[in-house]
Amino acid sequence: MRRRSPTSVPSEQMEKGTGKSQNTRICFLASLSVFFWMLLLYFHFVVLGGSTVDQSVKLQLQAGPVYTELKPTRVTSDPQKENQNTESKPIHVTSDHQMDNQNTVSAPIRLTDDHQVDNQNTESTPTVVAPAAHQTESPAKAIQIHEAEKYPFMKALRTAENKNDPCGGRYIYVHDLPPRFNEDMLKECRSLSLWTNMCKFTTNAGLGPPLENAEGVFGDTGWYATNQFAVDVIFSNRMKQYECLTNDSSVAAAIFVPFYAGFDIARYLWGFNTSRRDAASLDLVDWLMKRPEWGIMGGKDHFLVAGRITWDFRRLSEEDSDWGNKLLFLPAAKNMSMLVVESSPWNANDFGIPYPTYFHPAKDADVFIWQERMRRLKRDWLFSFAGAPRPGNPKSIRGQIIDQCRNSKVGKLLECDFGESKCHSPSSIMQMFQSSLFCLQPQGDSYTRRSAFDSMLAGCIPVFFHPGSAYTQYTWHLPKDYTKYSVFIPENDIRKRNVSIEETLRRIPPEQVKKMREEVIKLIPSLVYADPRSKLGVFKDAFDVSVQAIINKVTKLRMDILEGRTDDNFIEENSWKYALLEEGQREVGPHEWDPFFSKPKDGEGDSGGTSAEAAKNSWHNEQRQHQSSGR
Repeated sequence: MRRRSPTSVPSEQMEKGTGKSQNTRICFLASLSVFFWMLLLYFHFVVLGGSTVDQSVKLQLQAGPVYTELKPTRVTSDPQKENQNTESKPIHVTSDHQMDNQNTVSAPIRLTDDHQVDNQNTESTPTVVAPAAHQTESPAKAIQIHEAEKYPFMKALRTAENKNDPCGGRYIYVHDLPPRFNEDMLKECRSLSLWTNMCKFTTNAGLGPPLENAEGVFGDTGWYATNQFAVDVIFSNRMKQYECLTNDSSVAAAIFVPFYAGFDIARYLWGFNTSRRDAASLDLVDWLMKRPEWGIMGGKDHFLVAGRITWDFRRLSEEDSDWGNKLLFLPAAKNMSMLVVESSPWNANDFGIPYPTYFHPAKDADVFIWQERMRRLKRDWLFSFAGAPRPGNPKSIRGQIIDQCRNSKVGKLLECDFGESKCHSPSSIMQMFQSSLFCLQPQGDSYTRRSAFDSMLAGCIPVFFHPGSAYTQYTWHLPKDYTKYSVFIPENDIRKRNVSIEETLRRIPPEQVKKMREEVIKLIPSLVYADPRSKLGVFKDAFDVSVQAIINKVTKLRMDILEGRTDDNFIEENSWKYALLEEGQREVGPHEWDPFFSKPKDGEGDSGGTSAEAAKNSWHNEQRQHQSSGR
């Protein structure tokens, strides 16, 4: 009989024991697996849930703003943090889906081409679809900018941000005036002047008849016998060729009023009462104020042109004996900008633009050729003067200037009195200017003269004796550093000290004279009016410069309104000083030219005194010119 080993176990018993142990392990492993997955799912959904939402929002922000109707979206799982951030969370809406929420607090506005309003915030529901946190403004500033969206000119400002639109920020809307304000005057052109038949001067889009060039003084094309008071029609016809006209006034950077103000007053200056002289101006203002375009800025974005000196539009009294009309003193007109060939140094609603010359290029090549010709000319005379004495004006220095010209071997004189018609011949005048290094430009019947522009057109360096003759007048068209292109000799140096003009000019080094003449020649394009029936390519003419200056003025005013800037310290009587300020300057103080602009104590704008007399003298001088030239 065999003995069993003590360690031996029946096979059946072993199989039963092994099976029970394996089942236990499987259950344990299954439980452990279930626990692990539960833990993993808990960690994923509970712990990582908040950051996952935040990450999705970040991805959405990186993708850019969403231009769809917005629905509330929770940003954070922390209610306390969410409430703290409610007022600073930005939203982004388009003009088509603006949030109508009375709880809107504030937001900075970004002016975009698509007319969107960025970064509006609500107290009740945080919404995130766009801009970064660093764009958040203080509540006071944000409220101010949000309120700015109510201004009707916002759409016009936004167009400037559209880089794909070459006219962005440059659109001009032109009022469609009844013909009585412009075209009807041209039909009655014989009534525009007592002594001159203006009908021939309104031909060729206001340029007048072409000039003959028998003596070879002019160029081959682009030269016309243009009347010095024809800017009204020339400017209006140039506007018809402006590349950025619009029929939508809401996008306009400025609004043009094609009223022939100069032609209007010219009809009634002599022998008519004040009611007749003011009739068209009052009619115009009444018409404009009824237009919806006027309500955008109360007329402060409107501008018009008058080819006459400002004193023709600044009558102070209702006396028939007083000069001119009162257009520029009408409350509505004070909001508009009026471009005149001579502005008032003491008023802020008129701006000087060049007198028209005889040259009206139709293409850039006309300008290039003329400039090069002026560079090559031999100039035999050191200085010259074309003009007549003013014996009735004790302040005039013309008499001394004429004497110095007569007594100098290097001075040329073209006298305009005593019936000498050469002074009124464009060919004779331009020929003398072309042969001179310097051209003397004392005051005319008023501060300014057309002759100053004729001389610069001829490449002749102008010599001024009063800052009001150019420096404070044509700040849009001439460099503020007048020493680059001109010579200034104060009137008192001639009147009281009898300073020699010849000696003064001889002291200027030849190399400096050459630089000054080159500067004058470079200025020619911006001082002439291109042919209204064409358009220059590279060059900007006097029209282009003027329109851009008006756009800049209106745009600055709009931005000042948006940003809450006011000119509380503005003194209108110092208007001439503000025109001389550099970019960014806002304050004016004592100036070396103060003695030249000591305002006579005869009322606002000097209409009742010397300036009104100057305007009358201008008309008397026109009469003399008509008689001496046989026209």
